Amino acid sequence: METREYTEDIDFKKYWLILKRRWLPATTVFVFTVTLATAFAFLKKPTYEAEGRLLFKKQNTTSALVTEAGAKIGQLEPLNVLNTPLDTEAEIVRSEPLIQETINSLKLKDQKGDPLKTIDFLKQLTVKGIKGTDVLQISFKSKDPEEAAKIVNKVMSLYREKNILNNRAQAAAAREFITQQLPKTEANVRQAEAALRSFKEQNNIVAIEEEASSAVKAIAELDSKKAQTQAELEDATARVAAFQNKIGLNSQRAMTLNSLSQSPAVQQVLIELQKIEGELTVERTRFQDENPKIINLESKQAALKALLQERVTQVVGSNQQVSGENLQIGEFEQKLTAELVNAEVQRLGLANQVGFLSRAQSAYKQRANILPRLQQGQRDFQRQVEAAQSTYQILLKNLQEVQIAENQNVGNASLIAAATVPEKPVGTRKVIILAAAIVAGSLLYVITAFLVDLKDPTIKTAKEVRELFKYTVLGMIPSLKKKVTFRSKKLEGIVPQLPVRDNPHSVISEAYRMLQANLKFLTPDQELKVIAVTSSVSKEGKSTVCANLAIAMAQLGRRVLLIDADLHHPMQHHIWDLTNAIGLSDVIVNQAEFEMAVREVMDNLDVLPSGVIPPNPLALVDSKRMAALIEDFSKNYDFIILDTPPIVLVADALAVGKMTDGILLVVRPGVVDTVSAAACKQFLVQSGHKVLGLVVNGVIVENEPDSYFHHAKAYYKEDATTPKMLTAKTPKNSDRS
Repeated sequence: METREYTEDIDFKKYWLILKRRWLPATTVFVFTVTLATAFAFLKKPTYEAEGRLLFKKQNTTSALVTEAGAKIGQLEPLNVLNTPLDTEAEIVRSEPLIQETINSLKLKDQKGDPLKTIDFLKQLTVKGIKGTDVLQISFKSKDPEEAAKIVNKVMSLYREKNILNNRAQAAAAREFITQQLPKTEANVRQAEAALRSFKEQNNIVAIEEEASSAVKAIAELDSKKAQTQAELEDATARVAAFQNKIGLNSQRAMTLNSLSQSPAVQQVLIELQKIEGELTVERTRFQDENPKIINLESKQAALKALLQERVTQVVGSNQQVSGENLQIGEFEQKLTAELVNAEVQRLGLANQVGFLSRAQSAYKQRANILPRLQQGQRDFQRQVEAAQSTYQILLKNLQEVQIAENQNVGNASLIAAATVPEKPVGTRKVIILAAAIVAGSLLYVITAFLVDLKDPTIKTAKEVRELFKYTVLGMIPSLKKKVTFRSKKLEGIVPQLPVRDNPHSVISEAYRMLQANLKFLTPDQELKVIAVTSSVSKEGKSTVCANLAIAMAQLGRRVLLIDADLHHPMQHHIWDLTNAIGLSDVIVNQAEFEMAVREVMDNLDVLPSGVIPPNPLALVDSKRMAALIEDFSKNYDFIILDTPPIVLVADALAVGKMTDGILLVVRPGVVDTVSAAACKQFLVQSGHKVLGLVVNGVIVENEPDSYFHHAKAYYKEDATTPKMLTAKTPKNSDRS
């Protein structure tokens, strides 16, 4: 529903009528625009365009054959996927320094003889990449073909020179950078190597990979050997325990006794002690203890015991007290003791060997556990050394390469087509200019038509009349002619025509008959006898409507009186070719009788001219005498029509309207403006007059798409001849005094 309402609001017919109605000024603008463009197209001097082409390589292949750095210096790469390297190079070609150098080199001048400006140069220069290739096309337009070719070649030459210098500058900058970085990189290499060496020295690393492999093997061998030794130790321990059980001594005691029994010094003293003790035992049997010999032997016994203890201490290594019976053992016991000692020695040796193997195995395991960390640390230091060495080697290599690239005169742009002098001018595009002129002219046509229409305040169509006044339209009178010349329009303005009388079968005549029929049936309960015909402003054709409406009523046999009540600018005496010596004004002031002033112009139709124009017309038409005359006239005539002045200009029509049965308002589109029409309606509303309806006069059928007149031609056969002017008719009552 919203779309439908929007479509109805757009009145395309109205816009089309505006274009038709304002054809003259709009056509003038259109013709002027097209003429001006045509003159420009044919008077424009020919322009010549020269073009050249440059090929851009993605890398400098000549330099790449010599050095890798040279290839990188000349390489072209886009910054993102939305642009190409050619876009960047095109902007460089269009850069102001290069353009200004071209202007200065060729001493280019403008039309005034001044040095050509960069902005004017760029307007004629075109730089674009050929799609799908690495070719850049440079073209220049000029009135002089030789100049165009010189400019293109100069631009390409300067660009290539700058491109080579730019590449060499990049190489020089790279060389300076590498020269600055080499000492720092060399120091980094030495520092990394020193750190690796220090790490190896601190952690006793020679060949860590071989060490890890050998450590695993050593741990396995130690574990096997330790198990074997452990078994032997258990066997030795068992034998020691068996020997201890046999001799009743522990290992330490047995070893001590074995040492004493095998010591010559101890055994010698022990023998002497046993000898003295034997003698002492014998002598005691013979002597008393106080005997000197006994005392001497006891003294020797004590000395030998002391010496024996000293010898035992020396052998045993401690002040251990050993009884005499233990110092001498039998051969069997001595053999068992020796075997016990040997077994204990073997056991102790195996125990020590097991301990050594355990400690060695633990040391290997501890070393093996830290080997991964040491390997990681060594790899870190080695990577630092390798990175520093690699950077140093690359810098050394690139230094040599950029030194070579710096001395090369190679760019990444090569000339594939130099500009030649164009023989033919580029298309002047006359057809395009003319087409653009027609389009622009058409647009200006529309703009002019609407602007002129907006500046014109008049009401244009009958539809606008209905919308503004909102009164019933009783009649629509079409325009008398479709095309009216200035002279005929001037004559028509002076002497209106009477088509109802002169061309009774025309569409206009039937329109007036339709008007009188609508008036007849307007008030079926009360017959209209007296009406006042007026308009908003002058030249709307109210007098013509009055005359033709009166004829239409008279032709029906009704006795009609047409009164020219416009005492400002009367027109009825011109229409009917009457004298205006006496008339309404004379009758009102009793200067003449009605019978002397009225004229019969045709059967059943009398016309009362305005008479002498008084100084104050309103005083006459608003008098009681005027009201009495109208009342008296209504007794003798079937219908009375009063032609009154425009409402907006004078107040006569409002005064006369009070004395009638109603006012018939004539409106002519194209004459009355909206302000005057609104004022007229306001006056009618404020005065309380009865408005019978509207008569839309002078309707141009072509401007009324919703009018029923479009179907009239199929029904009526209009007379093609020009209607004859009303000839003067001698009034029947011309002999009246």
